Amino acid sequence: MKLFAALTITLIDSLYSPCSALSLSTSPSVSSLIARHTDKISTLQKAAENYPDAPSDSLFYLRYCIGLGSEDNDEDLVSKLQSNLEWRAGEGKLICDAAKAAVKAATSTKSQWDNAPVQAFAPHASSVNKFVTSSQCVTTATQKGDLVYVVRAGKIDDSALMSEVTVEEMTDFFLYCREVNAIVANSRSIQSDRLASVITANDFTGVKLIGGDAMFRKALSAASQKTNKLYPGLSGPTLLLNLPRIFGALVKLFKPLFPKEVRKKIVFAQGPLSDVNSLLEITVAGQPRETFMNSLDELLYSET
Repeated sequence: MKLFAALTITLIDSLYSPCSALSLSTSPSVSSLIARHTDKISTLQKAAENYPDAPSDSLFYLRYCIGLGSEDNDEDLVSKLQSNLEWRAGEGKLICDAAKAAVKAATSTKSQWDNAPVQAFAPHASSVNKFVTSSQCVTTATQKGDLVYVVRAGKIDDSALMSEVTVEEMTDFFLYCREVNAIVANSRSIQSDRLASVITANDFTGVKLIGGDAMFRKALSAASQKTNKLYPGLSGPTLLLNLPRIFGALVKLFKPLFPKEVRKKIVFAQGPLSDVNSLLEITVAGQPRETFMNSLDELLYSET
């Protein structure tokens, strides 16, 4: 069952996918967080000196301080950081370089974001972009300044897609998307002095209960596991939207059995995006965007 598999992947990944350590509604300023963790940041920056392409901004290292387990000591943080930097200098270098170039091109004119370079610079773009378009997968900013990465998997012909790319290639594409989002989130954080998170919204509108490509799910799961390690302190909650009624009933039954940390990370809701034909509609001013943004305010930013 395609839906069951997708839902299972999301829940399992969430067991070891740390949310931002901060509340979305009461996020402290970036400057105050950097001041609070200045000693650990300095330790991490010193450990990164042997990596010529290591990020120089303090925010990159701050996310390690707030995004990993409280049981991690300085030695643990350094080890995880170095593993990340080795990936960036080796296996992930082409992905990171492409994302950096894409964001630079997308923001070359200050008037608005141009998504065409982001699509063009993506790994295996000539194959993937035929099946994954902005009507099925978009990132947009919330009214509070976080990013929300919205995926409508039910509208993607995953079997046709995976006939043209390998699991590894599809995994690279998902990692590229996360790297682009990380660059943008960090830039927005510095500009606003508010730590931005990346919220993932899985819209199950149109998802079939039976069928689906196993290789696509494998790539999605592989990318999720890697991003959890490569981007600490970046992920916000995961939204599971518009589950079919039978699964909605099961969720209500089993949600209390989930560990508390998982319940904090996953939000189930019916309604948001259900009347939206193309996800592009939530990226421009108009009723679909206003309605979706208001839903996010209620689901994620309410302090009650």
